Amino acid sequence: MSLEELGCCGAYCKTCKVYRQKMCGGCKIGYADKTRDLSKAKCKIKVCCITREYGSCADCSEYESCAVIQPFHNHAGYKYGKYKQAVIYIRENGYNSFFKIADDWSNAYGKY
Repeated sequence: MSLEELGCCGAYCKTCKVYRQKMCGGCKIGYADKTRDLSKAKCKIKVCCITREYGSCADCSEYESCAVIQPFHNHAGYKYGKYKQAVIYIRENGYNSFFKIADDWSNAYGKY
C-alpha cells in the first residue's frame, strides 16, 4: 500500500491496468522527489492536492464544496462515481481500510 499510488481523485493507480502497463506515470509519482515538475501538471486536482500535501482529496476539509473535484466526481460516467466513492470511503474509514479492500481490485476502482 502506498499513498503515492492513490490518485488525488480516488483512482487507485496500483491496480489500474494502464498504470501497470507503464502507459501512465500515475497521479503523484515523481513529484515528492522532484523528478517531475508540478508546475507542468495539467490536472488542477493533482496540483491542488499535492501543493497542500494531502494524501488525496479525502484529506481536504473543503471537499464537499470544492469547485475543482466536485465537477470531476459528478461528471457522467461510471468511473467518476467510483472515484468519488473511494474518496468518501477514505473519509469515513481511513486509508488503511481502503488499501485492504483496494489491493484486491483488478482496475483503478472496485467494490467495497
